[in-house]
Amino acid sequence: MAEIIQKDGTWSFDGDALRLTPGRDKSVGLFRRTLGELTVPLEALAGISFEQGKKAGRLRLRLRDGACPLLQATGRRLKDSDDPYRLTVESDRYGVAEYVADEVRDALMLAQVPTEPVDRYLLPGPSVPLSVSAGDGTASFDGELVRLEWNWKTEDAKQAAGARTLPVADITAVEWQPAAGLENGCLRFTVRGAGTKAPPKYDPDSVELWGFRKDALMALVAAAVQARLPHPAAPVDAVPLPKELSAPARGAAENEHDALLRRLRELGELHREGVLTDEEFAMAKQAVLKSM
Repeated sequence: MAEIIQKDGTWSFDGDALRLTPGRDKSVGLFRRTLGELTVPLEALAGISFEQGKKAGRLRLRLRDGACPLLQATGRRLKDSDDPYRLTVESDRYGVAEYVADEVRDALMLAQVPTEPVDRYLLPGPSVPLSVSAGDGTASFDGELVRLEWNWKTEDAKQAAGARTLPVADITAVEWQPAAGLENGCLRFTVRGAGTKAPPKYDPDSVELWGFRKDALMALVAAAVQARLPHPAAPVDAVPLPKELSAPARGAAENEHDALLRRLRELGELHREGVLTDEEFAMAKQAVLKSM
């Protein structure tokens, strides 16, 4: 096993996957500590690099496009200090860093891992349930439903509309943007059938972000939802059609029992693919069975 232990974190490589564990040093940011340990399978990697500096160096992983729901949802806009695929290396450990990088490169070459984009997520995304308060609201996600609740800083019209509950089945896209300069950021959900997008300040399907410390945590909610949406590059016949489009193809409208059975099959597929943990699958399955 190749391993490097630093204040910033520990990277361990066993030939099949890299385990990335954030450090406990006070310099490690809130986002990485909250995200926790990641296991990156070899097939998700496009490369690794090590950059030396005068005082410190950096190990960086390059993932294949489309492999990580976190990178997909954030558009790779996380700050360097929040990037889980970056490790600060102290100058006296440069030799170890080079060794780890060489081991990963050799494994990629021997396994002949392609660098092309993928059409399915190779990492599962953050664990749920999640609840994050930042900006003008709180976003919670249990694996099935997103709930948006507002605080005293929310614009009056948006607050007057009350809390929003969004089933994953109705969400077609999710994005997280950090605040930049004079522009505020947001966590935004695109909902099937919704009207033209308003600015996040007025959009009931968005949380407006102002650049404070906890804003980055909203990216965890975005990534958890993204992991449960159809992959943007998935083959057309693998992406389920909206109900209003798929119903005519099936003839008469399905009864509720058939829909629940189909949902159980979908949950089973997500569990087998690693998108849902054992606990999440059990909770979701129990909820469907109660409905039946």
